[in-house]
Amino acid sequence: MIIDIIKKRRSVFPVQYNDKPISKEIIEAILEAGNWAPNHKKTEPWRFKVLQGNSKDALGTFLANKYQEVVPNPKKIKIKKLLDNPSKASAIVAICMQRDPNESLPEWEEIAAVAMAVQNMWLLSTELGIGSYWSSPGLIKYMDEFFDFKEGEKCLGFFYMGYSNEDLSEGTRTPIADKVEWME
Repeated sequence: MIIDIIKKRRSVFPVQYNDKPISKEIIEAILEAGNWAPNHKKTEPWRFKVLQGNSKDALGTFLANKYQEVVPNPKKIKIKKLLDNPSKASAIVAICMQRDPNESLPEWEEIAAVAMAVQNMWLLSTELGIGSYWSSPGLIKYMDEFFDFKEGEKCLGFFYMGYSNEDLSEGTRTPIADKVEWME
């Protein structure tokens, strides 16, 4: 049942990935799942840029260099993480949003639609045994220096993907009854 996949979904970080590659066909299927997210006025605001091979290393170098440029006292461990994490992933999907040029709906609705697309991708990744993680570093605001964006397009984060040999822990949530108010 879909509820079992929803409950099984976890953030699986690049340090947990193994070297097994994800095929282009599987990545395309995961992106197609994202393409079926609900969206108001059918704006389909999600845009994805898939990084594999050398482009992952280029992203890591860009992020590490930008971090050192904009942070007054950069930490060596953070620089290393920014450099290393992209190379540990089989693929990274830049999660982007194309704003409706007519602004026919509030921006938050398009951001929500992109988030729903990522949730679809995450759920299919989970079903396929692929670990995933949505990273939204503060450096995301500089991605127009790395990517060639169209007018009104911006990056909302990175969807890291990779296979993992690790057993994932059970998730926990407080009871839904603590978060619902029934009104009659």
